[in-house]
Amino acid sequence: MTETQACIALNMVPNLGPVRLRKLRDAIGSPEAILRAPKSRLRQIDGIGPELTDAIGDWEKTVDLAAELARVEEFGARVITQQSPEYPPGLRELHNPPIVLYVWGTVTSEDWRAIGVVGSRKTSHYGTECAKKLSYQLAYAGLTVVSGLARGIDTAAHQGALAANGRTIAVIGSGLMDLYPPENAGLAEKIAASGAVVSEFPMTFPPSPQTFPYRNRIVAGWGKGVLVVEAGAKSGALITADQAMEAGRLVYAVPGPIDRPTSFGSNRLIQQGAKLVTSAGDILDDLNSLFPEPRRTAPTAGAAPAGALSAEESAILDALGGDTLAPEQIAEKCGLPFPKVSACLLMLEIKRQVRQLPGRQFLRPAAPLDGSPSPAD
Repeated sequence: MTETQACIALNMVPNLGPVRLRKLRDAIGSPEAILRAPKSRLRQIDGIGPELTDAIGDWEKTVDLAAELARVEEFGARVITQQSPEYPPGLRELHNPPIVLYVWGTVTSEDWRAIGVVGSRKTSHYGTECAKKLSYQLAYAGLTVVSGLARGIDTAAHQGALAANGRTIAVIGSGLMDLYPPENAGLAEKIAASGAVVSEFPMTFPPSPQTFPYRNRIVAGWGKGVLVVEAGAKSGALITADQAMEAGRLVYAVPGPIDRPTSFGSNRLIQQGAKLVTSAGDILDDLNSLFPEPRRTAPTAGAAPAGALSAEESAILDALGGDTLAPEQIAEKCGLPFPKVSACLLMLEIKRQVRQLPGRQFLRPAAPLDGSPSPAD
């Protein structure tokens, strides 16, 4: 058994979380040694009760390691451990680091220059727009955007980073073969093609309310800071912000309207000391001291962040004309495939050439935008 295989097997032992696993490693040593340890030795370790002692001692009765390895290979994923060079250095600093990470895609050394972007699942149009534009600017400047693939702010963050042709990492609270939410499967494929979808859970592990706080600590600890775009009073994003502060990370928040429940949590974070963010520059000013050579600067004022319009973008604007249309209607009018129209609409939003209304309706603003402030303003 290799060290990676031993880590996978330990990770599949029921009820063996990262905190108790760290106690085992401190007391016994390598994962292989833990799996071989007699039950009498396991019982001597603080926090390892009789049930967990039996689960570890008899692991081969409950863990089908061969089947798990086959699933990893069939899916096209790979597993990295704390000893792997690809393992994020920030996660090693946590008091409860994941013993393994299942990776669909690629993790590179550039991904240590990262910022977590999180927020509410039930978000406003304002929050979605902020998440897209800030993530676009951060990714454009060379930072990897780390988020949780959830509905709402997470989805917008990944979309913004992809639109900038930047790096983004999706950390999920389930196994790679039980992706949640299921409607983000297409987005996950795009992320894996130019970044990575990552999980600490076995391949078919289902999502549950207990798995998401585990996911959150990875988002919080991966990079040097966390940006909360929009969060209500009980949003899970606030848990991520707390975990980031505990791990010594920087915490940022986008202010929101004081009369909206979706802004209560993010506004409270600012009251408690999180740095108020109105543009990506507020974050880059801090992180440039940690990462002194970003690949690019954020888009500057007065310039469209992604250059001139493509032929497809021009065709979509022509199809819109003065109407308010859904993406399906736009695709029918301009004769472009629906996925292409969706991708172009995101870019046009970032370039401020179209505006999205509630209900996924799009229109062209009445005034030309060539002289308007850029999203970096």
